[in-house]
Amino acid sequence: MAFNGVKLRVERLRSHLQRHSTTTQEVVETPVTVDRMLWIDLILRSVRLVFEAVSRLIFGIMYHGDPHTTLPPITNLILLESATALATKIRTKKLTSEEVVKSFIARIKEINPILNCVVDNRFDEALGDARAADKLIRSNTVDEKTLAETKPFLGVPFTTKDCFAVKGLHQTAGLWIRRNMVAEDDADVVRVMREAGAIPLCVTNVSELCMWWESANTVYGRTNNPYCTCRIVGGSSGGEACLQSACGAPIGIGSDIGGSIRMPSFFNGIFGHKPTYGIVSNVGQEPVATGEAMDFLVTGPMCKYAQDLTPMLKILAASNSHMLKLDEKVDVRNLRYFYIEDDGGSPLITPVHSELRATQRRIVVHLEKAYGIKAKKISLKKLKSALPIYFAKLGSVEEAHTFCQELALKKGEVNIWFESVKWCFRLSKHTLPGLLLGVFEKFNNYSKRLENFPKLLTMCADLRSELKELLGEDGVLLFPSHPTTAPYHGQPLFRAFNFIYTAIINVLLFPSTQCPLGLGSNGLPLGIQVVANHYHDHLTLAVAGELEKAFGGWVCPSEVP
Repeated sequence: MAFNGVKLRVERLRSHLQRHSTTTQEVVETPVTVDRMLWIDLILRSVRLVFEAVSRLIFGIMYHGDPHTTLPPITNLILLESATALATKIRTKKLTSEEVVKSFIARIKEINPILNCVVDNRFDEALGDARAADKLIRSNTVDEKTLAETKPFLGVPFTTKDCFAVKGLHQTAGLWIRRNMVAEDDADVVRVMREAGAIPLCVTNVSELCMWWESANTVYGRTNNPYCTCRIVGGSSGGEACLQSACGAPIGIGSDIGGSIRMPSFFNGIFGHKPTYGIVSNVGQEPVATGEAMDFLVTGPMCKYAQDLTPMLKILAASNSHMLKLDEKVDVRNLRYFYIEDDGGSPLITPVHSELRATQRRIVVHLEKAYGIKAKKISLKKLKSALPIYFAKLGSVEEAHTFCQELALKKGEVNIWFESVKWCFRLSKHTLPGLLLGVFEKFNNYSKRLENFPKLLTMCADLRSELKELLGEDGVLLFPSHPTTAPYHGQPLFRAFNFIYTAIINVLLFPSTQCPLGLGSNGLPLGIQVVANHYHDHLTLAVAGELEKAFGGWVCPSEVP
């Protein structure tokens, strides 16, 4: 029976290729090639299923009965305010900046022993900045309207991940060899936030060199999820998303080259926006992106409330802000909505969990019931090749330094094979994911010489054009942020390629906003990403606000008396 099923699938695939061979420019595959493609697909799918089963068994046993460490309750309601509201209250003297900064410092001291999300701080300096802000406001030398226009976040604390330079704080990017490095100047995004009156408070944990989707490194250790401490926070902006969700800061800055804003935001139940490429400066961030990777790597806002996304993005975008139409009012009733439920069936990717699919359908139902809008379900066949497309695009970038050179601080190159042996004896100062990425880089460099490499680059351009034409000026796409809720610590190694749901959007260069949609049956956050056309960030941000109103948005992981 199983053999007959395989034969049937072979015949269907062969028939499909024959029907479409005259209407496409793709190479017509021979029956032998079709058979080989199908068998490879089945083998890869079987390997993935085995890994899934093994990981569920191993981690189910490892964490069985492992209690979640509950966070302290919220006793100070300042912690629940949006950054926009705090700025208004500080400006109008209903709160002092010093009072606000002290509240978040106290919260960080409560939660960090449990979550390990903050890795360096400037608490004393921040209090000094807060007193200076209060003094300016009390002086009445600048009226409230002018302050709102020129310093919209005056007196409001903010945080950022440990890859951006914050003067006087460590900037390790999770790399052991950088453990003693202290930033001498601010990164561009930190500087513009300071100019807007915001006060840098601390830096947060990341994965090694910000290149893995669990925030853990040999410098500071591992960060825990605030909803369940045996689960991951994502990466590389995992410490940042964790701190935001746990009410340790009102707003924060993340960066994203394969989902490093959106995945952690999803796992921690907050909002995270990946802007259109080339809008927000990456200067002052480590590691440094060069060439085309500068387009894939973007910097953007992370926060608990949708209302903070637009004002924060305006500041981060600086002189490029006008390119995003952020002041243009958007009526969500006049948008066209599309949705995709999965990646097209890639054999190496975990299928989207049924609860996440159901959550997406709830959005579709809401749009129809509330506004009479019928979202259109679509299927993009090239998405099945999203994973090889992403790696082909990364492999096509002529980087100034390889990943193995970055691990060595650009002073020579780490011997990835020797370090892997050392790791087995707990002698290496690198993480296993970091070493595996180094190994993968070697193979990815080899893949450039393969015949299908240029075809994948062409496929990426075609997919980008197809989606660009579909979205137009008024279209948004609902797309999974991830196929599962937050995995257990270490489990991403068994699901290594699940990041592709966010990563493919990076190489397609579209803006995307991760939106929280409450908690699932396991108590972990659910969510969806909203994608729009290039320079149409205002559409995804407007939809984020609508989804927050309809589904409640962020849910506090702590008890609120």
